[in-house]
Amino acid sequence: MQKIGYHEIRQRGSHVRLTGLNKKSITVPDHKVIGRGLLRKILRDVEISPKEFQQLVKKREKREN
Repeated sequence: MQKIGYHEIRQRGSHVRLTGLNKKSITVPDHKVIGRGLLRKILRDVEISPKEFQQLVKKREKREN
């Protein structure tokens, strides 16, 4: 989410609150695996498509290798 302009403002337990300049604040779980439905809801909230998200993940994986 940092790549699209979000940053952490607080964390309570396993949930992280993110916000961005002129963006809707969102809460996401800090888990290694989340369900498909929850992921789609988060992507709708941040207004990116699953395809855009996949591209961001692939770029990150390339940098890590």
